Amino acid sequence: MTDNKANIDDFSIANLDDEILADKLCVEFLTAFHKHLLNDKELDPLLAGSRARGADYFLRDFIISDRRENIFLIESDRIRQFGGNWYILSNMEPNMEELGYILAGVAVFYEYCHTLGLIDKETNDEIAAHCLALSYYLERIEAFHDIADDGYIKWDADCPVK
Repeated sequence: MTDNKANIDDFSIANLDDEILADKLCVEFLTAFHKHLLNDKELDPLLAGSRARGADYFLRDFIISDRRENIFLIESDRIRQFGGNWYILSNMEPNMEELGYILAGVAVFYEYCHTLGLIDKETNDEIAAHCLALSYYLERIEAFHDIADDGYIKWDADCPVK
């Protein structure tokens, strides 16, 4: 990684060594992203930290560790799968406040990637739209809490993580 510009191929994951490298490079890239938020966007340090933490959770826990995918080559539907299924199942107390902070960080992160030429405008716009669909995620969280009997199968099928 040079001048805050990542080599997209370095984030591809085919084995455990690749996953470890992608995670390490992701931390470095997120550090540059955080500095960008502080210095270029002049965000309040707490807000910049919140955005970077949100992106970190999505990227390192879901995309790299769980999905084993390149953070720059994801389909925009991954955002919906994350917020509408994986996040809910992976947290003891899923809630919209926390998910909203995470998704705000994801949106700003991919906007940053777009400005660096790492993703195209269409992908960035699609990711942003998924991040803004907060009422959908609230419905998913509420529906999860309301599951009864064998309702999990339908709930999961409505937004599967493939």
